[in-house]
Amino acid sequence: MRHFISDLHLCEERPDLTALFTRYMNEIAPKSNELFVLGDLFESWIGDDDDSDFVKSITAQFKAYADSGKKLYFQHGNRDFLLANEFANKTGGVIIDEIHPLVIGDQNAILMHGDSLCWDDVEYLEFRKMVRSDAWQQQLLSQPLTVRRAIAADLRQKSKDAQENKAESITDVHPEAVEQALQENNATILIHGHTHRPDFHDLEVNNKHCQRIVLSDWDEQGNYLTVCKSDIESHYFK
Repeated sequence: MRHFISDLHLCEERPDLTALFTRYMNEIAPKSNELFVLGDLFESWIGDDDDSDFVKSITAQFKAYADSGKKLYFQHGNRDFLLANEFANKTGGVIIDEIHPLVIGDQNAILMHGDSLCWDDVEYLEFRKMVRSDAWQQQLLSQPLTVRRAIAADLRQKSKDAQENKAESITDVHPEAVEQALQENNATILIHGHTHRPDFHDLEVNNKHCQRIVLSDWDEQGNYLTVCKSDIESHYFK
């Protein structure tokens, strides 16, 4: 069985989310054979050299999962795009591409975080282009951890302020972006997070029935998607 989670936004300031995560890893995740984390595992990620006790605790729980013989995959989100191979090695997982192909039953599927599908959010897409560039990332990672923490806090606040002033339609995925992603990857299922608008959407692309499945963010409750053969179900827990 495969599990899919996204948008946990783990941070030291939210011990309740960490408790949800620990419960998931101890009681629920062991029922799966593969775990896909589709971005925004952390509220922010300042580099794989973050040696805080908080990060060590999260890393250790993933490592225990991988060491039990299970497969673990991480996809970048808009909050933790600096996750890299050192983190993956510490957890026993693998960093997967921005668009990751998968077969579910007899259908081709793709996994995405979902932020790149928000075509109407032009301001964010420009910001995304900047922070995903090698030059910007190298410059940031050359700074001491304390400086990076301050920069991350500033970026989070600016992002929060910007989101409050945007219409909901702007921060949702664009239908044409979804259709293009499915067409270009010859897929009929898209699973993503990012928008915090969990749902199962039916659509038609090139006369084919398709599904767009949106994962929930974690807050007062956690969420995970299970895929067993061709059966796809969403689950919540507290």
